[in-house]
Amino acid sequence: MSKIARIELYHVALPLPAPFYPSWIPGLPQTENRFDLIKVTTDDGITGYSACTAMGRERAGLGEVLGPYLLGEEATDIDLINQRVREVGYVGQRQGWIEPAFWDILGKKQGKPVYELLGGKACKVDLYASTGEVKGPEERIEEVQARYEEGFRTVKLRVHDFDPDMDIRQVTETAKAMGDKMAIGVDANQGWRVTVVGAAPLWDMQRAKYFADACADAGLAWIEEPLPMDAYDDLAELTAYSKVPISGGELNSSGLPELAMMIKRHCLDIFQPDACFTGGIAQTFKVAQLCKEHGLLYSPHTWTNGIGFAINLQLMAASGFAEKKALEYPYAPPGWVIEARDGILETPFTHQSGSLQTPALPGLGFNINEKALKKYGRRFFVMDKKRLVWYSIKNRGIKVSLEVDKARKKRMDQS
Repeated sequence: MSKIARIELYHVALPLPAPFYPSWIPGLPQTENRFDLIKVTTDDGITGYSACTAMGRERAGLGEVLGPYLLGEEATDIDLINQRVREVGYVGQRQGWIEPAFWDILGKKQGKPVYELLGGKACKVDLYASTGEVKGPEERIEEVQARYEEGFRTVKLRVHDFDPDMDIRQVTETAKAMGDKMAIGVDANQGWRVTVVGAAPLWDMQRAKYFADACADAGLAWIEEPLPMDAYDDLAELTAYSKVPISGGELNSSGLPELAMMIKRHCLDIFQPDACFTGGIAQTFKVAQLCKEHGLLYSPHTWTNGIGFAINLQLMAASGFAEKKALEYPYAPPGWVIEARDGILETPFTHQSGSLQTPALPGLGFNINEKALKKYGRRFFVMDKKRLVWYSIKNRGIKVSLEVDKARKKRMDQS
């Protein structure tokens, strides 16, 4: 048994070496890679981690829900953990991103990488260089050629112009310049359009079909998020129409039920759920299995941080799709570089000529660099058994706390 003995939450801000202008948030000069980190420690000394993107400190009060929900529970009971995470979502926030921390614990306890727990084997995973900014054709061609020289044979572009023909020009000129040397995908970032800083184009079916026709003529490999992520009917229509595979599903946070429905309706050709957003490892792995059953493809989104990349790398290795599809590798120098993406890991996920060997370490396959975490992270919550007692007394009083504790112990004895 490995009971949850301690939960800690950190907000991490890794500085970028140069301003980065993400295509999905027009007008934002991003200078830091921000995310929240959960550290779970069991009573037998095993530590598990997970992380998820954060805009700021929007999860400041999360610990006060997680602590009472999880302390004392069996950390390796993934079904139970998923039920607890589901219950946290009832009060307004889906928090599937914390679930991988318990797979990390389970893997470390059994001495196996998570992909082995899921039935996979060690393998080489080909990567595609995922660009992150909108650029003109000349600058884009220069960038793609640099990735080719580094060993990548697949790349993803970003388009986000108000003028459809400018988007098409970037795609067609880059494809022409690279010839048959690289497979090229393109992300329109319409799945979860953000206008919190600057304005952003809003695609409709007419524009999506117009763009799909141009991409087919240019020989592109896939089109990502050309329509809103919940426009199920339109996505199914576009997927049936397009000669180029349509992909998406990275932030469909209802997880397995929603994505299973989309698979059955053939809303996409390629499903790209990110386990940090789509319910965690257990749900996302079932999505990959459903893709296989329905003759569709799976290749997860990974653009978050080094831990998020590690989580989805484990899933890719276990899914059986590593031989069919390349995995997203977020890399857009000079701003978004490996050091900023993986800055709190002891060993960054550095590609070798456009590919990676799956990590052999147990769990999620990484160790945390404690010095880097101390430098760039700020712990904003910690709870253990002693702190839980004081928290309960402070918020409920002694009489109610004793009553709650008695009911909880009875439930645990019955389970």
